[in-house]
Amino acid sequence: MTTSAKTPAQPLKEHACSIHRSLDIVGERWSLLIIRNAFRGQTKFSEFRDSLGAPSDILTARLATLVDAGVLERRAYREPGARERSSYHLTPQGLALKTVLVALQEWGDAYTPWPAGRVSLVERSDTHSPVSLAFVDEAGATVPADDVRLVPGPAARATW
Repeated sequence: MTTSAKTPAQPLKEHACSIHRSLDIVGERWSLLIIRNAFRGQTKFSEFRDSLGAPSDILTARLATLVDAGVLERRAYREPGARERSSYHLTPQGLALKTVLVALQEWGDAYTPWPAGRVSLVERSDTHSPVSLAFVDEAGATVPADDVRLVPGPAARATW
C-alpha cells in the first residue's frame, strides 16, 4: 500500500503584471479609502473607522496589508490615561499613490459625477490654481490620452 506524501503549500505566484501586483495591495475598496483619508490627515484607527464606516475586522486587515506592503507605517502613541495604540502614516511609497487617487477622482468626476458638483478639487499648493493629471513625453510635452498606448514590456510573456 502506498501512502501519498503531503505536498507542501505552494506560495502564491508572483504576478508579472504590475497592475495585478498593485491590486493585490490596494485593490480592495477599503484600502484606497484608507489611503484617501490618510491624505486628508487621518492617522488613528478610530478616525478611519468612524469616517469610513468600515467594520473593525476588515479595517484591521486592510491596515495590516498596507503596513506589510510599506504603504503605511505604524507609530505608537498613547493618549493620557489610555493604553498604547498605533497610528498609521503614509510612507513615501504611500505618498506616491496620490496620482492614483487623483486619476480615480478625475475619472469619477467625468463618468460618475455627483449631482451637487465636485467634492474635491486638485490644485497647486502654492498658487491654488487648478491642475490635472497628464501624460508627458521625454521632452516634457503633454500627450493626449488618445495618443498613448500600453505595449508589451521586456518581461511580457504574451502579446497584447
